[in-house]
Amino acid sequence: MIITKKCLSSLLGATLCGIYAVSAQNPVVQTSYTPDPAPMVYNDRVYMYTGDDIPGYDFYYMTKWRVYSSGDMVNWTDHGVPISLESFSWARDRAWAAQCVERNGQFYWYICAQTVDNDMAIGVAVADSPTGPFKDALGKPLITTGSWSNIDPTAYVDSDGQAYLYWGNGHLYYVKLNEDMVSYEGDIVEVPQTVESFGGLRKPGRSEDVLQKAEQYKDVFVEGPWFYKRNKKYYLLYAGMTKGTESLSYATSDHPIGPWKYQGKIMTDQPTNSFTNHGGVIDYKGKSYLFYHTGLLPEGGSYGRSSAIEEFTYNHDGTIPVITISKVGVQPVGTINPFERNEAETIAWSEKCTTAEKEIGNVYVTGIRTGGFIKVRAVDFGTDEPKHFSAAIAAGLDGGILDVRLDSVAGSKIASIEVPRTGGWNSWKTLKSAITGNVSGVHDVYFVFQGKNITAGRELFNFDYWRFEK
Repeated sequence: MIITKKCLSSLLGATLCGIYAVSAQNPVVQTSYTPDPAPMVYNDRVYMYTGDDIPGYDFYYMTKWRVYSSGDMVNWTDHGVPISLESFSWARDRAWAAQCVERNGQFYWYICAQTVDNDMAIGVAVADSPTGPFKDALGKPLITTGSWSNIDPTAYVDSDGQAYLYWGNGHLYYVKLNEDMVSYEGDIVEVPQTVESFGGLRKPGRSEDVLQKAEQYKDVFVEGPWFYKRNKKYYLLYAGMTKGTESLSYATSDHPIGPWKYQGKIMTDQPTNSFTNHGGVIDYKGKSYLFYHTGLLPEGGSYGRSSAIEEFTYNHDGTIPVITISKVGVQPVGTINPFERNEAETIAWSEKCTTAEKEIGNVYVTGIRTGGFIKVRAVDFGTDEPKHFSAAIAAGLDGGILDVRLDSVAGSKIASIEVPRTGGWNSWKTLKSAITGNVSGVHDVYFVFQGKNITAGRELFNFDYWRFEK
């Protein structure tokens, strides 16, 4: 299902790749490692907040957080890096799992990080937009107790206006947030853990031997809580433990602070190529989705993890079925309008390219190489046949070609732009091509990158946005 370098080496290979690329969807971002996905629905759009694993390390060393959004669940727009460790004067390392929630038109992004005092703490950044710019709301941690259990915050605003913040590793805690969302009422409460509530009891300590001993139970709470409410029932999704590796499990309650009742594992014994997993659940456009991460991108693994999504249907009693991972992922629940400006970094699948920022929030596609491509799914041309295609491109050297094809990397070529040197890698020009043939209806559109009389492997050009014209 995933396109390989060998696959692109011949016309036959390209044809086969096109078939595979139509169905490959997981991981949903291929231009960066994106662990710990935290989805949020706002104004009929899904926003996905993730971490950023640094390639080549043998631990969870992370320095920033990323944001993506989608209106159709398959094409994800990269909004860049609105916050990093440098956004918090008190943080020094380990930009781990985070979640953003909205209240009264403000967006509160709860993060955790290692402090200058060498413990883990939870902070909060605030913005007027789901994509930022964000700033540290307090100039200090919101939760700091000297404990390394202060990780993986999850927040939810209940229907009565009361907001809650849960978090934990080994131990599980919560507070009732005040209406300002950056302070809390009362004491920090530790949630009692029993076999009835979380499937088992985790012994003190963090060694592999300790984790293996937990197998005497059906499950244990490890980390990564995800707290939400659906049909008057409260759900607490979390990373549990199966045979020395993390599963996704959950408990439910009739009240926001418990008591909790263990319901079971929903993702376990799956070939994720990652020791950890981190779940998030939303309902969107009448469907239910589980967000999680795997180590299945090239050169990925437990320290190079990427977000993935599966659709599921709740059982009649509100329980969650067992969910298996897939390369196919989810199907579109919307379409792309080709006659308006579309960002090049809105991607369903890509190869041999990445993204960068001109400044915070201004993202473009870069690192483009011969044989690479971008796939955009479910582009709806309707009956308005386009006459021209235009793209904003910058190139420091001459020699690139941008082909526009339908439905596969070897599909019908409807436009082609020979890219000249524009004056620099950030000197942008709008380049046009006439459309060949009649185009109508819904298609997957492929932007295929080719070189022209250049050294193999060299970067071709940068790509900012595109549009079809009637």
